[in-house]
Amino acid sequence: MSTRITRAFAVIAAVGALSVGGAVSATASPACAPPRAPIAYVVNQFSNSVTPVNTATNRALKPIEVGSYPTGITITPDGRMAYVINGSGTVTPIRTATDTPLKPIKIGSPGVIVITPDSRTAYVTNGDYVVPINTRSNTALKPIKLPSAPLGMVITPNGKTLYALNGESGTVTPISTVTNRVLKPIMIGGWPGSMVFVGNGKTGYVASAVSGVLTPINTATNTAGKPIQAGDRADAIAITPNGKMAYVANYPGETVTPVNLVTRKARKPISVAGPPWIIIITPNGKTAYAIPQGWNQVTPITVATNRALKPINLGAFAWAAAITPDGKTIYVTNYSNPGLVVPIRTATNTALKPIAVGTAPLAIAIASSHR
Repeated sequence: MSTRITRAFAVIAAVGALSVGGAVSATASPACAPPRAPIAYVVNQFSNSVTPVNTATNRALKPIEVGSYPTGITITPDGRMAYVINGSGTVTPIRTATDTPLKPIKIGSPGVIVITPDSRTAYVTNGDYVVPINTRSNTALKPIKLPSAPLGMVITPNGKTLYALNGESGTVTPISTVTNRVLKPIMIGGWPGSMVFVGNGKTGYVASAVSGVLTPINTATNTAGKPIQAGDRADAIAITPNGKMAYVANYPGETVTPVNLVTRKARKPISVAGPPWIIIITPNGKTAYAIPQGWNQVTPITVATNRALKPINLGAFAWAAAITPDGKTIYVTNYSNPGLVVPIRTATNTALKPIAVGTAPLAIAIASSHR
């Protein structure tokens, strides 16, 4: 399964997909009770809250109060904690077992947050610094100085290296998560803003928006390979689970470019409804979804044929999205007022009844494990 990052908090993949336990007997103690169904956590920017949504029933639960003007959310891979970025300069931890917010962590000006695969450390951007957070004590550690303010970050599947994407300087900066030391920046060019890892993480692909290319990075040597052309602009990116195909959003154009990572060749761009801001691929690798921010349609793409299917009418304007671990449902937020989340059933490519949440739902993440 690929690890990926697109626009900051526009889409955050579900975590802990393999950690949901089986049923237990009715006489089991509460501590041994089965976890809840996967919960979608929706960040409501102007309500200063996060609304949990039960994905089994598509019902909104009681909102969780967080800091002022929350803008993003990330969930630990073990599903135990969610971390919410607040525009007021803090990060609010949420214990997902009880949906309880904990004491906010002061950061300064938090922008993007990522978490190591072992769930022990979160890294938060703060201008041209990255601040590590110990997730056991929820305390901020010594900030790490970067050459410039990153647009995004991603961590290798083995958790050993954090990569900061420095759009302005056209570089990717590796950081050792063992020592929290900055390593030599990798020159990419073209405003790098998205990065994915394929399979075991030996290779990462960086999308550069201005130059419209994907640049492979050897994560063992932190060296860049020959760029691959990926359309007029290379923005959001997603890779099929088998690691053979990448789908690149050519925002602000209205196309998605498939790239064969085996032959390193781009195929004919696929026309979609609206400028694609987010790309989501189902866990079975059969369908990619192009989601344009501020538009009311989502375009499914059949991976086997690289053909676009009939757009799905949301009845609301898309903003952020996340997919359930089983791949059966995509949840798309509508940032306008009133705030809604629209479920999409991937088996039939149909939109279901919208779910009312808070005002201005800006980000969403799905937790599949609640212990």
